[in-house]
Amino acid sequence: MIKRIFAIFTLILLFLFSSPVYSLDTSSKTLDKYTKKISNKFTRTYCNTTKFGISYEGALAFAIGETNKEFKNNKLNNLIDYSLLKNLIVNDLENSCQVYDFEMNNLENLKFN
Repeated sequence: MIKRIFAIFTLILLFLFSSPVYSLDTSSKTLDKYTKKISNKFTRTYCNTTKFGISYEGALAFAIGETNKEFKNNKLNNLIDYSLLKNLIVNDLENSCQVYDFEMNNLENLKFN
């Protein structure tokens, strides 16, 4: 009898004080905006750095470092499609900075953990 009362009391406490858990609801539109924001940040930083006369390697390292620093703690980082992000960056560099010989494998260090 005491076991039943204890079990019922425990179940009542569990149901009263449990909080609902919701899944992370992320739309593709939100993820696309976030990816575009990262691409724009990298492109602006890279273009501005090369315009100041810094070498392409230095500009690349600086742009990757600044982009990683700004976006490293976002909850959407696990959902990013890095191949899409790299394509966006290369396209933005061609359109904004007229950099046509930028290789995608230069962006291997662009990872958000």
